Amino acid sequence: MAEAPPFQRSTHQPSAPGPDAEGSPPVPLTGRRRFLNRLPAVAVIGCVAIVLSRYGVSAWDMARFAGYVGLGIALPGLLWIRAVYRPALTLTEGLALGATLGYAAEVLTYIPARALGAPLLVLAWPVGTYALFLAVPGLRRHWRGRTRPRPAPLWWSWSLALTVIYLVVWTAVNFFRTQALTWPALGASFVDMPFHLALVGEVKHHMPPMVPTVAGEPLVYHWFVYAHLAATSWVTGVEPLVLLFRLAVLPMLAALVVLLALIGRRVTGSRAGSLGALAATVLVTAPTLYLGSTAGVFTWKTVQSWSSPTQTFGALLFAPIVLLLIDQFEGRQRSRHTWALLAVFLLAVMGAKATYLPLLTAGLAAVVLVEAIRWFWVPRRLLLALAMAGSTLLFAQFVFFGGVRQGIVLDPLSIMRVTLGNLAGRDAAAVTAGAALGVTLLCVLCAAITWCGVLGLLCRPRLLLRPAVVLALGMAVAGLGAALLLGHPHLSQGYFLQAPYPYVAMVAVLGLVTVVRRARLGVRQIAVAAVAGIAAVYAIRMVFAVRVPLEPGRADFALYAPYLALLGVAALAGVALLAAGRGRLRAFALVVCLVTAAGTPAAWATRVLPGTYRSPTSAPPNPNGTPTAAMIPKGVFAAGRWLRANSAPGDLVATNAHCRWGYENPCDSRVFWATALTERRMLVEGWAYTATNMDSWRDDEVVENRPFWDHDRLQANDEVFQAPSPQTVRRLRDGYGVRWLFADHRRMRPGTHLWAHAKLRFRSGDYGVYELTPDSEAAQPTR
Repeated sequence: MAEAPPFQRSTHQPSAPGPDAEGSPPVPLTGRRRFLNRLPAVAVIGCVAIVLSRYGVSAWDMARFAGYVGLGIALPGLLWIRAVYRPALTLTEGLALGATLGYAAEVLTYIPARALGAPLLVLAWPVGTYALFLAVPGLRRHWRGRTRPRPAPLWWSWSLALTVIYLVVWTAVNFFRTQALTWPALGASFVDMPFHLALVGEVKHHMPPMVPTVAGEPLVYHWFVYAHLAATSWVTGVEPLVLLFRLAVLPMLAALVVLLALIGRRVTGSRAGSLGALAATVLVTAPTLYLGSTAGVFTWKTVQSWSSPTQTFGALLFAPIVLLLIDQFEGRQRSRHTWALLAVFLLAVMGAKATYLPLLTAGLAAVVLVEAIRWFWVPRRLLLALAMAGSTLLFAQFVFFGGVRQGIVLDPLSIMRVTLGNLAGRDAAAVTAGAALGVTLLCVLCAAITWCGVLGLLCRPRLLLRPAVVLALGMAVAGLGAALLLGHPHLSQGYFLQAPYPYVAMVAVLGLVTVVRRARLGVRQIAVAAVAGIAAVYAIRMVFAVRVPLEPGRADFALYAPYLALLGVAALAGVALLAAGRGRLRAFALVVCLVTAAGTPAAWATRVLPGTYRSPTSAPPNPNGTPTAAMIPKGVFAAGRWLRANSAPGDLVATNAHCRWGYENPCDSRVFWATALTERRMLVEGWAYTATNMDSWRDDEVVENRPFWDHDRLQANDEVFQAPSPQTVRRLRDGYGVRWLFADHRRMRPGTHLWAHAKLRFRSGDYGVYELTPDSEAAQPTR
């Protein structure tokens, strides 16, 4: 009898009824087992509390935040997951999936609530859920859960807990330690952090949001994470600064770890395989064979991305989409509720990180193609999923984002030119097409080394045709293609490469486990191959001694030699194993183990050891580094907070700070502190990240050094500070609607008496706050 297509039959064959089966009887737990089951969660909570206390977060802020995330996001989400999601979940998995649904529902509720001028209506989501699940008899049982599945093994719970603890400690050492909460140390934060803080303030007070640093400029950006931060600040009263720099990402990371582990079990078929995939996601990167470099040649960020909260939030919201699709592929979840959940998460991902949508569409298209070729038939459910993903992508690009490209252009191998420029120590513009192609092959080789476990599926080709595997590989190929074909002034095309890597890790581990089992390798053989791979990496690094950037006069070929040597070691190992009579399958399996292990030294250097790192594929930093203490103005924090407390959210402010402190010549327009601290819109502050500036960028320019496009507005803004007069004040107040001046006195010429034409309301250090009124007159400042 011919085998039926997987979408016509259930490919998920449940085992005999037992504690894990749907509708199974509760599993009795002794008091000792309950205590042991709770210890991993207690360890995580204790670690988080200690770290946050060490880095300036009060117990009151922690309690308010935890209470809201638990009662306002996770618990109502858990109730809905229990009502509509059929596969049995442990409590931890239910809370993670419920919290993700809660984040999506919170954002989608906050948007209309803020538009109506009542942001606290965001609480209608949890309150309405509680009321519904208490009032409807058929829903009350979900307070206790449909079933009580078998508790996860303790080793599994501790593995997830230790993963989260590692991420928390890594965050403390690499982010909390360098990103302060108090001024003036706060002024030396990573350049994008005030930008994120400014957007939180914008979404907190306005809907629809605009670019707060340039009045009237539309905000075409992934801003849903800022809606979450704004809603959390409204409900809890916790400062957006504390939420952004300390609190908000922590529960996202914990939920993401649990969801990736759950998806990993679906893909690999075991907890051990899932744990390997999770370790690869968090720890493994492309191997580096150079001296003086702590990052891989073609590397990516990990899930602990505090400097890009949009990426972390998008990664979390995307994980349930993959889970739901795999459940559909394998027959675990086939109900109308699946499509409702999928629609909610697609809408949330659209505004959280739309980078995932083209990758998902490409992955689903690959599944459709494979199923059509394999079975001469495509199931309607798969076509519906593809249609939902594609329509969401089109809506996002042409409606939600207004069709702007935000600096993305078709520029093949631009990321490779920057990579080679950084490695070779020369300007990227001087890199030839041939050299860029060469480093492209090098980077593809590095990616192949990292994920060579996928080759293990060749010994069971049918696994390569599994829809879940095709989806992951389709997204990976699309991401690699986008990264290589597109250009961006800040290399944001790299996010296409980063987005699918957790799912590629799962497939790689599945392939590695498959080939090891088929070859019947013992633990000793695997260990010897892994040690050989690691030893080869260190030996090649020391023998070739290639230090990057390259010393002057050294040929570019030196960059390729170590990797060609590693390839040669793998080939020689394979030949030697065959000559020793190991058999083709065993030789192949051992070589795969050897090459896979070669990526771990890079992991130790970049993901485990403390200290920040920079990928050679990232944009070169400003040669002057971060602002020094002398560059950071005194009093700006106090002045900003005074203006926030004494002005209305709709008041427009003018400032004379348009360049990063210490980077005035040429002007680096990535300055956002005035907006971030005041939570008020500026007539003109920094314009580097606006759509108008990004979309008019050319590849021969530095985008943050481009001049402001509206010369008249900038002139009217700056004349008030440089040559104040009744005419300049009236032009700014009546012509542009400016109500306040936020003045950096260090940028004003000596002898400029701004107080003679505007009312000085507050003065602190280098900054003053002035009010423009029809009867402005001199007044003594409030100190």
